[in-house]
Amino acid sequence: MSQYVFDYDDQAPAMGEGDFLVAGSNAAAKAWVDRWPDWENRGLAIWGPAGSGKSHLAEIWRRRSGASLLSAADVGASLLRPWRGGHVVLENLTTGFAENGLLHLVNLVREDGGSLLLTGRAPPARWPVRLPDLASRLAALPAVDIGRPEDSLIAAVLEKQFRDRQLDVGGDVVPYLVTRMERSFSAIRDIVDALDSLSLREQRPITVPQARRALEAVC
Repeated sequence: MSQYVFDYDDQAPAMGEGDFLVAGSNAAAKAWVDRWPDWENRGLAIWGPAGSGKSHLAEIWRRRSGASLLSAADVGASLLRPWRGGHVVLENLTTGFAENGLLHLVNLVREDGGSLLLTGRAPPARWPVRLPDLASRLAALPAVDIGRPEDSLIAAVLEKQFRDRQLDVGGDVVPYLVTRMERSFSAIRDIVDALDSLSLREQRPITVPQARRALEAVC
């Protein structure tokens, strides 16, 4: 049996609201997104490890609000040309951003009556911010974390990523992986990457022996 396998770089994961998998580790973050526009100081920070769903939640809110999407690299000390006013999603903050630019953006969003959603791997209180005005504004934002995934969420995320990549996976593969893999979203990404490559090379559905090889490759 053979199948066509799409390269993941060319196929974006499903990021609709119905595609977000709610579990104990991310329920509080999802609830905060659902509270909008009732956010204190018109902002929210979502933090957690890579691959935990921060960008998915940010995309859900961006679609609801019509917000502009920026990255840390877009926040310079001068004109914020990608920004057109209103609501803003600013992703992947923690270090390496221009503090004057971020302070300018926070002030602009407030003056415009908009809302600001920030994502990063650590809470804003731990960001190495030197500007007192920026530190106080970040400290005033509600911050919610996405915790380590439970088994049920790991299984659901594995299944979702297999679907996103249109991979044909045997019914015993996900239970096999869940009981043996590292408990992290980064491990899910690495294992699915390895299985995607195996499936592409071998042109057949993914089985437990292939899952065993993928685990050995990423450990």
